[in-house]
Amino acid sequence: MRVVVADDVMLTRQGIVRLLREAGVEVVAEAEDAAGLLREVRLARPDVALVDIRMPPTHTDEGLVAAQTIRADHPQVGVLVLSQYVEPSYAMRLIQEYPERVGYLLKDRVLDIATVVDALRRIGDGETVIDPTIVSRLVRRRRREDPLATLSVREQQVLGLIAEGMSNRAIAARLYVTERTVEAHVTQIFQKLHLPESADQHRRVLAVLAFLRA
Repeated sequence: MRVVVADDVMLTRQGIVRLLREAGVEVVAEAEDAAGLLREVRLARPDVALVDIRMPPTHTDEGLVAAQTIRADHPQVGVLVLSQYVEPSYAMRLIQEYPERVGYLLKDRVLDIATVVDALRRIGDGETVIDPTIVSRLVRRRRREDPLATLSVREQQVLGLIAEGMSNRAIAARLYVTERTVEAHVTQIFQKLHLPESADQHRRVLAVLAFLRA
């Protein structure tokens, strides 16, 4: 997997690059600001860009804007956004426009490089990955008219794990059930959320989007 890493703090960027390379990921370029990131993505054509959400000059959402630009201009390139802050609206903003090949993780996850590498690979495969902390906050922040109200408690639990980017096998291991049981729950989720099978749409991604909107 070929990755571009963008972070304006040199020590942080170099630390991420070193950890990724030790994990067998090919880092093809580095960038310290949004303009440099877009240039490197255009030149290197990576599989995924790993982007800090707050970059120069204002250190607000330049990384997020750059991520949206990458998804618009280079749809084959995935984006994994890292943030120091638990901000579900940022994740929603990115995923709502480009619901495939995107992820949002808290920066602390870098300490567990296996989690980051797994997220990069899932994004490269076209999936969506949301940090478990954000998923937990969204679970607690339900609207009165919840579109997920028709789901059982177990189905909501399975959907939350799907939002974290977990496969059916991983969900089965987490919940101590069989993979076939998870498949049955997923089928029910698709049916209750009115997500018919389609060759043009990724139903797991659409389910995650419904979860975020809730």
